[in-house]
Amino acid sequence: MSDPALYPCFLGPYGENDGLLEKLAVEFLRDHVYWRRNFHPEDPPAIPTHAAQHPEFLAFEARLRRELHSLSAALKRSVPFHSPRYLGHMVSDLALPGLAAQLLTLPYNPNNVSEDAAPVTIDLEIRAGLQLARMLGYCDDPALPECAFGHLTSGGTVANYQALRLALALKAFPVALRAAAPPELALPEDDWAAFNLAPQAGIELLQRWQRWLEGLAPIARRGWLRRVEGERIEQLGMVEFFARHPQLSPPVVLAPVTAHYSWSKGMKLLGLGREQLLQVPECGMRLDPAALADMLARLQAQRRPVLMAVAVLGTTEFGTVDPVHEVVACRDRCAEAGFGFSVHVDAAWGGYLATLFREPDGSLRPLEDMRREFAHFPSADTHAAVAALGRSDSVTVDPHKLGYLPYGAGAFVCRDQRAMPLLVEEADYVFSGEDDGDYFARYRKLGRFILEGSKAGAAAAAVYVTHKVLPLDHAHFGRITGVTIHSTEAFIRRAEEFAGRMAGELRVCVPFAPDSNLVCLALNPEGNRDVATMNAFMRRLHDALRCDPDKAVQAREFYGSMTTLRAEALGEADMARVLEALGLDPATLLPDHEGADRLVILRHTLMNPFLEDSENGISYIARYFDFLAGWVRAALPATRSVSAAAAA
Repeated sequence: MSDPALYPCFLGPYGENDGLLEKLAVEFLRDHVYWRRNFHPEDPPAIPTHAAQHPEFLAFEARLRRELHSLSAALKRSVPFHSPRYLGHMVSDLALPGLAAQLLTLPYNPNNVSEDAAPVTIDLEIRAGLQLARMLGYCDDPALPECAFGHLTSGGTVANYQALRLALALKAFPVALRAAAPPELALPEDDWAAFNLAPQAGIELLQRWQRWLEGLAPIARRGWLRRVEGERIEQLGMVEFFARHPQLSPPVVLAPVTAHYSWSKGMKLLGLGREQLLQVPECGMRLDPAALADMLARLQAQRRPVLMAVAVLGTTEFGTVDPVHEVVACRDRCAEAGFGFSVHVDAAWGGYLATLFREPDGSLRPLEDMRREFAHFPSADTHAAVAALGRSDSVTVDPHKLGYLPYGAGAFVCRDQRAMPLLVEEADYVFSGEDDGDYFARYRKLGRFILEGSKAGAAAAAVYVTHKVLPLDHAHFGRITGVTIHSTEAFIRRAEEFAGRMAGELRVCVPFAPDSNLVCLALNPEGNRDVATMNAFMRRLHDALRCDPDKAVQAREFYGSMTTLRAEALGEADMARVLEALGLDPATLLPDHEGADRLVILRHTLMNPFLEDSENGISYIARYFDFLAGWVRAALPATRSVSAAAAA
């Protein structure tokens, strides 16, 4: 369905809003030029007015135009993400407010590591972090000590690194404090107890330490700071830290089988190693809370500490939502038993779905209200998972995915900003002065807290302006995400119709109910029992849907993507169900046989808001299934020959 409120939000599949974007671009380019001219207007122009007639100027312009025309021609081979015919990866048309704000800000070229380099956009980044915190259910009032803090990153991968970094700093700090042994400060009884404090208990200990320091004379304070710093894991490194504390071993991270590969990267980068990343079994493509509880009980019995449990809100391959509420409940039970760890939610994909769950005042919408808007969304578990986001310790969310903003704009948000001093890195030539307890003054020295040493302020402007034009609640930004959920429900209905239309020719299966606007589809020629034959069929279909840089983009009627389905991710019972629905022989699913060790399936990201174009009476989803029907019927004779040969 079309929502007229969304018409001005995008440049549009046909470039319908080119006039608006052009007016904005020209208006603010001129405004930028006037700003330059009015900065000490008494200064004469450095480039003379007759320069444009000079032969070297004209030659430069000719070279520039030639290269730009060449680039423009090459870019026409780009994937048409803007089109409703694109159903592939997690990208779509760009939100016009963010695109315009980024174009406006680029000529100013702010570097968001310090207010000295970005006096305007660094404030916008801090405010964008608070906007996201409110969307996630965290405290967003900077006047309160427990206020959340968020900042932008190049993407979800770097945000996940930041989550690991903060969790390790918070876990190891109480051990360092015990080693330095400041007097008159109640400390955990031993290293094991210190290393296994709950995150909130660690923050409270840090607060007591900071208050104790404030009562000391400046010289004594600096001495104690150096003493504790010398015991911290960030100073000693992994090897020396654990050598000094033989009761302890490097902590593990628990993540679901479907977790993004950035977690493996992060473990290597942090020095913990891939061996310390343990996979939690899943049920129906969602983390199994019973399996998580069993793993935690075994690890506690083995005295093997846990750094973090990761839940995923919208897996990048399948769009499913882990039971965040169950994961934080596990954390709370373990904390009571003296086995503390952090919970991080990787919501790189699904974070902006939370807009559908928020009232304009920031409160949570009741499930029954949402059910009146959609046929099936959200499930009770998905609603409970989003409701529990505010109880997690940190979240990754990507504005450049469901926020419809340009790459790269990821974000890291932590629940309680009082943990952030543990990440501080000083550089006198960049940072100076005291923050006097002021939230904005503290984080205007943003480079002290983050991984990057340079970062584009234009991205912060794009995120902030988009959230101001489209506040992050169901009445505003949620209208975009709401349309995509309606498209998802339409896709499921069309898939059921397609299965009926293709009966006797093709087996059609949606392997699991979607939790978000991402739907997977498995297809198997009727009569084929062999997994490898089905996979080959699906790969040929994907070849007809993927980008081919040697062909014009118009050569593809639709664009799509594929992924694979493994028993360890779906669960044995659900995998058996899917194999039966597709008419496949389970004996042909061979764990050690390349090409038959998993099922190849299509993956559809339904984030374009114009998939169901009621204005023109067009359903691109219906057209897509017509395309599939035509392709399948053309491909079936060859596939049946291969299947018969395999059976023989």
